[in-house]
Amino acid sequence: MQSPITRSVILLGCFLPALLGARTAEQWEVVDFPFVADAPAAGLVDPFAVEFWATFTGEDGQSMRIPGFFNGGREWIIRFCPPATGDWTYTTFSSRKELSGLSGSLTVNPNTRDWQRGPIVIPEGNPQRFAYADGTPYFLVAFELDWIFALDAENPADIPLTRSLVKDVADHGFNQIVMNVFAYDANWGEREKAKPEHRFDRPTVFPFGGNNEDPDFSILDVEYFQRLDRVIAHLDEQAIVAHLMIYVWNKKVNWPEPESEADNRFFDYVVKRYQAYPNLIWDISKEALAYGRDDMGYITRRIERLKQLDGHDRLLSVHDYNYCNAFPDMVDFISIQEWEPYLYYRMVEVAQKHANEPVFNIEHGGYEKTTYSIFDGAYTDPVACLDRNYQCVFAGVYSTYYWQNTSWYNVITEPFALPKAEQPHFHYYRHLIELFTRYNYNTLVPRQNPFSSPMLTNGEDLYLFYMPEDRLGIFGALNELKGKVMQITWFNPLTGEYIDAGEYDFTSNTWMQVKRPPELTSPMGVVIFEAK
Repeated sequence: MQSPITRSVILLGCFLPALLGARTAEQWEVVDFPFVADAPAAGLVDPFAVEFWATFTGEDGQSMRIPGFFNGGREWIIRFCPPATGDWTYTTFSSRKELSGLSGSLTVNPNTRDWQRGPIVIPEGNPQRFAYADGTPYFLVAFELDWIFALDAENPADIPLTRSLVKDVADHGFNQIVMNVFAYDANWGEREKAKPEHRFDRPTVFPFGGNNEDPDFSILDVEYFQRLDRVIAHLDEQAIVAHLMIYVWNKKVNWPEPESEADNRFFDYVVKRYQAYPNLIWDISKEALAYGRDDMGYITRRIERLKQLDGHDRLLSVHDYNYCNAFPDMVDFISIQEWEPYLYYRMVEVAQKHANEPVFNIEHGGYEKTTYSIFDGAYTDPVACLDRNYQCVFAGVYSTYYWQNTSWYNVITEPFALPKAEQPHFHYYRHLIELFTRYNYNTLVPRQNPFSSPMLTNGEDLYLFYMPEDRLGIFGALNELKGKVMQITWFNPLTGEYIDAGEYDFTSNTWMQVKRPPELTSPMGVVIFEAK
């Protein structure tokens, strides 16, 4: 890639206006406002250090201060995502006179895109759940795809590999991708078994000048980020959240020194450039405190820096439970990497401790293997990995799916072109998502009764019990069901099949004895009680 200072301007699909004027957009649409300034003066060696902001004011008086960023050549961009309809105006201010004091307007119409529901928020009155800004519940089931940035990073024209894999991910209901801004290599896995076309370790692209082996930290490669834009924008169009980990310490990246000028330049640029995307969630670093690179003070100062820059106020977490547990007020939701064998009880404990925030088990030790090993973790069997996710969900927390042949440097972009026996079990997770769309997860809370298995209930007329492989059925008393007649339905997590098991009459007795039906072929199951 060329130096970002000397290469020509790339407009990224936007028309460069005569600087100002009226624009139109829809609510939650990403709008780029490009501005032209002369090439940096001889004394200005760092165009990334130019102060450039715009204040947007809505017709209801809402005000948002949005940072701009250098986009190469003579171009700077203010990237804005309007949170509300109506007429907005903006005024710029900058350390460069050509970029300061400019104003314009934006008319924001109602959203008409059926896939766009706005950014992820925590709904008022329901602090351990997620929703979209339009109020639609968001049942988070994430998919780790660390190297998605690299799939088409060398392709200047299109992102065919990204689109192919993301289609399979989206078609199976996954609604969040955990990804890195950049990763380089990993020292694990059966590397020799991976086909060259599936190997994305040691990429030639690099977010700084130079390359990973011989970096020039004094500049950033703007073209690298322009191509990353395409990935995050495509995820948005597929209704998939980009869970963007700004740093990663165990992927052999040659990072600048923490809190150096180069480190701050990179961090600030990422925050300025990507905050407008409505499908964005921030994560400071993967396994943030695990490798001796930094400490809690550094992570806290990164969060404070991000919050000063992020005028769109996207949700934020840190992929490290030690930090989230110590500083829960610094994050919007708790991330934990928990491999506990009796996962349900541990997740209940964590959810109860952090009752005012969602909890996300971002790595639960299950890494499905279908071809060869990249990283086995504690569980590789697809059903065992699925069970880990159900344990999390029934404890009231969210979880992530890993398939080894996409989660790290070995990325098979057409998984269903593999022989049948080597294909991943994405469909298990489509069934999980469909279950908790049909039975709105945001209305359910975990409860553990004596004699019963893990339960989710709305406390009124709906009770779901998770039955792991070694359990014969659901036995116990639910006194609040006295006098009610409940419809019983079994759900097969492997096939998505619902099995009608008739009615259960609690008119005179609240003790239940509901045994596994012979039609349930899955090793685990969910039994659903619904009031008639």
